[in-house]
Amino acid sequence: MVVCLASSSSAAPSTLPAALLFDCDGVLVDTEKDGHRVSFNDTFAEKELGVTWDVDLYGELLKIGGGKERMTAYFNKTSWPDNAPKTEGERKDFIASLHKRKTELFMALIEKKQLPLRPGVARLIDEALAKGVKVAVCSTSNEKAVSAVVSFLLGPERANKIDIFAGDVVPRKKPDPAIYLLAASTLGVEPSSCVVVEDSAIGLTAAKAAGMKCIVTKSSLHSRRGLLNGGCSI
Repeated sequence: MVVCLASSSSAAPSTLPAALLFDCDGVLVDTEKDGHRVSFNDTFAEKELGVTWDVDLYGELLKIGGGKERMTAYFNKTSWPDNAPKTEGERKDFIASLHKRKTELFMALIEKKQLPLRPGVARLIDEALAKGVKVAVCSTSNEKAVSAVVSFLLGPERANKIDIFAGDVVPRKKPDPAIYLLAASTLGVEPSSCVVVEDSAIGLTAAKAAGMKCIVTKSSLHSRRGLLNGGCSI
């Protein structure tokens, strides 16, 4: 596991942050390769789209924040399936319906606890909460999916103490800093007093643009090269 500390400024960190903000996928749970990717492929198969995302391709697609945005970019670059609508408005609804079904399949995996928490996550959250540090999850994933991860894998007692900012709660997704700035504003803390835990270059970029310190942990589908390109010192 690769961990680094990146900050938008050279100021020395305080003893404790005011808030600890986690990304979800790849940070709380290593969901991308065997969770989201599998659920996308199962959805494509159900709809007979003739599309399969292998591990390498999905790793590249993760450079795009958001599942709906990811599918749209992929189809625009390759070609839209023969049974997909032809107009832009209908395609937007088509993508939304695919994403809804993919989320249902992903949530089923979470509810069955087939994707475990990453080691140390629960302990870190417990220690932060015990010291009065606010904890939140900030993700480009669907809000229902993120809530399921927090509720089923962290348990209801922890979940009740964790704020969730996810999906389309902001108009622009990572690498835009909007979701982290919204979290800081809602929690009533200064961005500079927050520490973000991320696993991707776009997440790191978003955290730094928000003026927050960022700890990066390497997950299965985010490369060392990508983290270095995002400004991470290893």
